[in-house]
Amino acid sequence: MAWAFSLPAILLLFVFLLIPFLMAIGLSFSDQRLVPNPNLATQFVGLRNFVRIFADETFYRAVLNNFLFVIIVVPVQTALALLLAIFVNQKLKAVNVFRTIYFSPVVVTMVVVAVIWTFLYNPGEGLINKFVATITFGLLGPYDWLNNPNLAFPAIMLLSIWQGVGFQMIIYLAGLQDIPVYLYEAGQIDGANKFQQFLHITFPMLRNTTIFVVLATTILAFRLFTQVWVMQGPSGHPQGSTITMIVYAVNQGFKQGKIGYASAITVVFFIIVLLVSILQRVFIREERTVN
Repeated sequence: MAWAFSLPAILLLFVFLLIPFLMAIGLSFSDQRLVPNPNLATQFVGLRNFVRIFADETFYRAVLNNFLFVIIVVPVQTALALLLAIFVNQKLKAVNVFRTIYFSPVVVTMVVVAVIWTFLYNPGEGLINKFVATITFGLLGPYDWLNNPNLAFPAIMLLSIWQGVGFQMIIYLAGLQDIPVYLYEAGQIDGANKFQQFLHITFPMLRNTTIFVVLATTILAFRLFTQVWVMQGPSGHPQGSTITMIVYAVNQGFKQGKIGYASAITVVFFIIVLLVSILQRVFIREERTVN
């Protein structure tokens, strides 16, 4: 009976994940092009695409951007989500309104969010430049956020944190509401203040929640694509400062027509994400053993 219930999900995973990935592995060893040439048959090229990848400076730039995005966005988004969850877990008036406000960006598709933030980052009439000028009394700005190589990627990070933090907030909120109240009552009897209760009760009890949030956010962060593609185009404008592995793979496959090379990039991308996930799991298990 259990297999009957899980069969639809298994079929979908098989059709939309496993088969395409196996096809990508096969294509990565060929010179397949997007539009086949009847006079030039697709050939097996061995490891040539992978050799090209490790000599490709643009690919290294994309890998660096992906890791930079993960290193900055994951901890910031996780900490902010925990802070918001603690806030909306309080017994306040209209707390459901705050929960809705913080979660609403998650239900808006990233394409729409990227278009809206493109207007917000407008160097002429964008609200973000107006805000920066207001809080600094006109000392800073205006900035050309999306055309400055030093500002474009941080601008995309800020957008991504804002759009995704509501998802992690809901997970943390569920974790907070699962903590037994008697633990806080015992802490109060022992004279623990709010910070000590958070440090010795809330944070340890949210350990499994935090593990899930960090793992999920890391994987989602590596998939960075839509906002870069919409706001900066397939080349990761300006000067390739915002290009990521997925953007580069799609650009090579569907703009340059190099399906074989793009498939090799996706295989390398999969291996990198898999290794990072395994390292995270190993690190988490070591922490559990110590505790």
